[in-house]
Amino acid sequence: MARRPKPTGRRILLVEPGYRNKYPPLGLMKIAAYHRVLGDEAHFVKGMDRGVRDQAWDRIYITTLFSFDWDLTVKTIRFYKHPEQGAIGANTKLYVGGIAATILKDEFHRETGIEPVTGCLNAPGALDDDSDLIVDRMVPDYSILGDTEYEYPCSDAYIGHATRGCSNKCPFCAVPKLEPAFVDYVDIKPWVQGVRDKHGEKQHLLLLDNNVLASPRLADIVADIKAVGFTVGAKLGGRSRYVDFNQGLDARLLTKQKMDLLAEIPVNPFRLAYDSTAISATYEKAVRLVAAAGIRNISTYVLYNYKDSPQDFWDRLRHNVELSAELNVRISSFPMKYIPVTRKDRKHVGPHWNARFLRSIQCITLVTGGAVSARRDFFLAAFGKDHAEFREILSMPEPYIIHRKQFSRNGAATWRRQFRALDDSQRDEVLQEVSGRTRREIRQRRATLGTGQVQRILQHYTQ
Repeated sequence: MARRPKPTGRRILLVEPGYRNKYPPLGLMKIAAYHRVLGDEAHFVKGMDRGVRDQAWDRIYITTLFSFDWDLTVKTIRFYKHPEQGAIGANTKLYVGGIAATILKDEFHRETGIEPVTGCLNAPGALDDDSDLIVDRMVPDYSILGDTEYEYPCSDAYIGHATRGCSNKCPFCAVPKLEPAFVDYVDIKPWVQGVRDKHGEKQHLLLLDNNVLASPRLADIVADIKAVGFTVGAKLGGRSRYVDFNQGLDARLLTKQKMDLLAEIPVNPFRLAYDSTAISATYEKAVRLVAAAGIRNISTYVLYNYKDSPQDFWDRLRHNVELSAELNVRISSFPMKYIPVTRKDRKHVGPHWNARFLRSIQCITLVTGGAVSARRDFFLAAFGKDHAEFREILSMPEPYIIHRKQFSRNGAATWRRQFRALDDSQRDEVLQEVSGRTRREIRQRRATLGTGQVQRILQHYTQ
């Protein structure tokens, strides 16, 4: 039996910075469960809350997520740390952990003076030397989500893992640092039942596995999923229940045998990744396997701004449109902008991209809600009929992209006529002038260029 410290009645504050995110902070939910087993009081807040900061706490845990939320995360840590700004006492222990803290451990230490707790808290004594409880194995405490008004869209789900880590070592991925050892099986039954007993039935099953298809125990994992109530056609409260392998399923590892197993559970959507045209044949084979199994809803992460070019990106989106039409399935493409895992902002520009093109992709997906429809007419209107038209769309001023219909007959038409009249060097000059600059900066730059075609067309970018 695990050793547990004597109940202390400690007051525990759990903090998630105020960035926008869909998924509840699973790590903090497990830490809350750990402390409540020990007889401690746990309270959760989202963001910087003066009301709770000015109370007395024995421990404060601050989680971190993405490195590009660096500024907000550091600001949140400082908000809760400094005695002159709050009532944190001399005996208060402040812990910082999570994804970004693990990846940027030294940087967080230099910036805040706090030595982060790294990794998954998957060993005894991670938080208390006299306890053998393993935090990562605790049943998540969903009750803390009621402490904040922030609503997580995916809170009505059992959230966890059937495997840990990944057998791949992709250079653009943080998983090798976060979970270096691949664990090919985690029994989901105990924690699903624990959530059910303590916090009630959940509608869906959200699995955060990084590469479940790499597990030689996929049959056992599928059997576990069925055992906890997620079979094809399963419903709860009259609503269908779904299994979501949220991090995606590796198209390179999908076989007919594995697809037959996955078809036994209600996977929806079926998530794949399409990182470059180099894997087009492999990706298409996977899509055909999914369609042949009768699954109609596919969601594909389409990486861009890495080593790809805009043309490569367009080809992959178009490929999904063609496959959707041929196979009578819905493939929703989700453009995923590459940002290095150690980058502290979102401003990274890949070798074949520029800041204007990246901003234009954001404008296009802003209109679509982040997804790219599989409808051919929509795709052609949003992304163009070929590489040249796509490049032209990416070069347009932001309002002409976001409000395409509103400006189609006036500003956009004039811009297009002027842009097509430029030669290649002039178009490159325009893109250089507008990339990464605000309207005010473009206006100031335009004033120094005198007259000419480039000077005239820059006026469209200042409105």
